[in-house]
Amino acid sequence: MHIAKTQPHLTTASTGSRMSLANITRGKQERPLRVIVYGVEGVGKSTFGSQAPNPIFLCAEDGTSHLDVSRFPSPRTWSEVVEAIRVLTHEEHPYKTLVIDTLDWLEPLCWQHVCQQHGKQSIEDFGYGKGYVLAVDQWRILLGRLDTLLRTRRMHVVLVAHAAVRRVDDPQTGPFDRYRMKLHEKSADVLREWVDAILFARHEVKTIERNGKARGMSSGVRLLHTTWTAAYDAKNRFDLPDTLPLAWDEFEAAVRAHIPADANKMKAELSELIPRLNDPQKAEKALREWAGDNPARLAQLLDKVRGKLALQEAANDDPALAGVAGNDL
Repeated sequence: MHIAKTQPHLTTASTGSRMSLANITRGKQERPLRVIVYGVEGVGKSTFGSQAPNPIFLCAEDGTSHLDVSRFPSPRTWSEVVEAIRVLTHEEHPYKTLVIDTLDWLEPLCWQHVCQQHGKQSIEDFGYGKGYVLAVDQWRILLGRLDTLLRTRRMHVVLVAHAAVRRVDDPQTGPFDRYRMKLHEKSADVLREWVDAILFARHEVKTIERNGKARGMSSGVRLLHTTWTAAYDAKNRFDLPDTLPLAWDEFEAAVRAHIPADANKMKAELSELIPRLNDPQKAEKALREWAGDNPARLAQLLDKVRGKLALQEAANDDPALAGVAGNDL
């Protein structure tokens, strides 16, 4: 008699899956910031990036010559852009923020790369917009590499772009003009989805009336707009005020103000995470002797421990990161 064999029930332990009820988490997660800042020329976009923690600039135009910042050589090809991100991901360095300045000067390098791959002279030679679709694939690959950089190095990413006035055809209101990034729309859409905040930078202009005529005058103030309006494209995932001063510390403070810092919850999470470190002794000592019940110090220690664990996990997937994962807190 034939006896049918039944398949054993596969448990989480037997499959090794990370998708289990035991691994479910809840609540807001603090992580590096992914930001686009765009605006008219000379408003201070690069300066905003230079104010971020220990920045390194990847420049496709000469817009930072007036700033005392660290910078890569100006990339001449899309492959050099990718290589710079690989270096930051895999090699030891002190930088905390990558600033790409600017996206619209980088875009032709992307198009050139796509044309070389497919034997075309121009991005228009593909016909029917196919070249721009292939360029989007390259942007997605680049953003994937930036995600790896954020995860393994805990670096902020600031993407700088110029603004252009573009006509919008709205089916409800009809066509109107508004400020948008100076990029092809297909590329801009992918970048909009990826970032946590799109910030529109502009000079404050006030309208005054003289001799019966309205005139615009600059107040000298530079502003960041954080939410969408009919006049400009903007967004944020942090419940920010609609307007902020054009300064990194003001922006970061507004972001952090909406991230809860409960000391007891942070201590509980640290108690759970620290034993998972390959070398937990230093973190345990820091928690006991340095952080204590101080929310600010607990937040700093928690950020370091999360980053260390992310490096350990990345090293399991990519052996080249094993040396980085072995570094001290």
